[in-house]
Amino acid sequence: MQRRVVVTGMGMVTPLGRDLESTWKSLRESRSGVGPITLFNAASFPTKIAAEVKNFDLAEYIGADADRWQDHCRNTLFAIAAATMAVKASGLLDLKSLDPSRFGVYLGSGEGQQDFERFVSLVHKTNEGGKVNTAEFTREGLRSLHPTQEAEQEPGTPAGHLAALFGARGPNANCLTACAASAQALGEATDLVRRGDADVMLSGGTHSMIHPFGVTGFNLLTALSTRNDEPHRASRPFDRDRDGFILGEGAGMLVIEEYEHARRRGATIHGEIAGYGSTADAFRLTDTHDEGRGAIAAIREAMAQARVNPGDIDYINAHGTSTSVNDSVETLAIKRSLGPAAYQVAISSTKSMMGHLIAAGGAVEAIICLLAMRDGVVPPTVNLDNPDADCDLDYIPHVSREKSVHVASSNSFGFGGQNVTLILKRLAG
Repeated sequence: MQRRVVVTGMGMVTPLGRDLESTWKSLRESRSGVGPITLFNAASFPTKIAAEVKNFDLAEYIGADADRWQDHCRNTLFAIAAATMAVKASGLLDLKSLDPSRFGVYLGSGEGQQDFERFVSLVHKTNEGGKVNTAEFTREGLRSLHPTQEAEQEPGTPAGHLAALFGARGPNANCLTACAASAQALGEATDLVRRGDADVMLSGGTHSMIHPFGVTGFNLLTALSTRNDEPHRASRPFDRDRDGFILGEGAGMLVIEEYEHARRRGATIHGEIAGYGSTADAFRLTDTHDEGRGAIAAIREAMAQARVNPGDIDYINAHGTSTSVNDSVETLAIKRSLGPAAYQVAISSTKSMMGHLIAAGGAVEAIICLLAMRDGVVPPTVNLDNPDADCDLDYIPHVSREKSVHVASSNSFGFGGQNVTLILKRLAG
């Protein structure tokens, strides 16, 4: 019999709050975390707005130990903060009998960007007649750049840091499947526990792309909103006037473990990860297949694995990026996957408030599903003033709604045609 996998700890850092409950309160109250970019000078960029994590200080989470992390990437710091919250909430910090070889880490983390502007200035400083002076570049680099800069850029670095911090000597991995990354990490971590390769996994995602390189790339793809004069109204999933997504940043981490393992130690169980579907469109690098074939297959696979029918799903946290193609194709995929039940399910895009956390988005949105189950409240899609005619489902406009949630689904559809759906259940039996 396949082992059941449950969630026993959660933590997140987002543009709406530096912890779980403050983020959740902001979502329920329809607040926006979008504003002018302050992390660098964006005056010359087409997009001058983003959803930044405000007033972040790692010392809030780990005290004086934060000093040794001051030269590390922003995504690593977010990961440490969210993971510390999740592990503390799970009770594992006080668990002396946990076998470290049965405790692993699986993240969906994006590339780090440490001292990006300093690196660019170094290139300009050592440029002689259109060519970089290699010797001078090396001397200046050794003098001014942190020695771990190269290692800190690697997407897998945060997973290694978390393993060392918490003594997790079991499986350790990172996947970077664009916007589906942390949802896929959760699914893969769940499979590791199901088949008996680990008893406990720390899983989730972390990312920050609010830097010149990140904004430039998405501007070149014309994927970002340029509604600079109305930051709080810029992210508008499923609205006919949407003009692109808003970059967000942050981290979401979950402690997942085998059900009997959690029950024996008396852990608080927040829900069960019951279904995981992962597919590829096999289409184009940046475009979703126009008939949603990969998304449909992922949703159906997750439902089959979770043994739920379309009418069993109470809430869907949609990918809902606020881009023209994504929102209409996701609507089509939900309709074709759920049939008539698609018109009965409550759906929302929390990206309308916190922006798109890219690799970290799927994990944060899975946590939101669990909080909706806990409190019987589903968060809204803000700025949905004029629904697109092609987006005609119940997208919970403007304000949150009281609703009992027993089964929730979270969609994460990434560049390259990566599709992941997770189905979470309130524990029964």
